[in-house]
Amino acid sequence: MTAERDPEPTVTLIRWNGPWADDDPHSNFKDDVAAYRVLDPLETLEGASRSMDIPVGALARYVLAKWSTGGSEGMLHVGGTTVERMHRWCESAEAADSDEARLEAYQQMRQMVSWLRVPFENPDTYNG
Repeated sequence: MTAERDPEPTVTLIRWNGPWADDDPHSNFKDDVAAYRVLDPLETLEGASRSMDIPVGALARYVLAKWSTGGSEGMLHVGGTTVERMHRWCESAEAADSDEARLEAYQQMRQMVSWLRVPFENPDTYNG
């Protein structure tokens, strides 16, 4: 049986600086977390809170939820089929283990990203 979570949890913001092993598969992320320890995100949230009249806690929840679901949100925007195609190109290039195959995968992804950007570059593209 799992314990129910508090619907309004409290989080303590701590400054973390490791340690982690040199061969840690998450070392790049941990390095990033450690680098951001010097900043105080509450300064920004408090300023936004004052200027927009939104409670700091509501802004913190929004920022955390938006960041933590960014990958899922991105997949929803791009679509599962597109993500799978891009993944197959990468897997195929890695299986071939050649610069040529990797360059071909890059070209395929570049073309897809270019296609996905069409509405940004020309907003009237899909307007009748």
